[in-house]
Amino acid sequence: QVQLKESGGGLVQPGGSLRLSCSASGSTLDSYAIGWFHQAPGKEREAVSCITSKDNDKYYADSVKGRFTISRYNPSNTVYLQMNSLKPEDTGVYYCATVSMTPDPVASWTANDVIWTCSNPDSWGQGTQVAVSA
Repeated sequence: QVQLKESGGGLVQPGGSLRLSCSASGSTLDSYAIGWFHQAPGKEREAVSCITSKDNDKYYADSVKGRFTISRYNPSNTVYLQMNSLKPEDTGVYYCATVSMTPDPVASWTANDVIWTCSNPDSWGQGTQVAVSA
């Protein structure tokens, strides 16, 4: 079973940037769709971005569209989350996990494009802390 480990968190001022890394051991990542999840203090964990295993199709939560970019580099067994224009509400612990990604038929028909969903997280990493504060 794959083991995931997050890194790259830290303290940053509003408007700043961070790049998080999710590295794998025990298995290669190229067989897995991977998601990044955010857990703000006192709140539930929520998916912010996911990427399919091979085709690089992506999901972004509305709250991060245009600010966050997910990417993967399978030769290094790593998935990245580039976070720009950070806001105080982005503060929290960020986790990566294996996920399932399927197209949302209603949203896809409405948008006339493939809109992906991200669900069934598993094989969680230990998380990396992000704090956005002046």
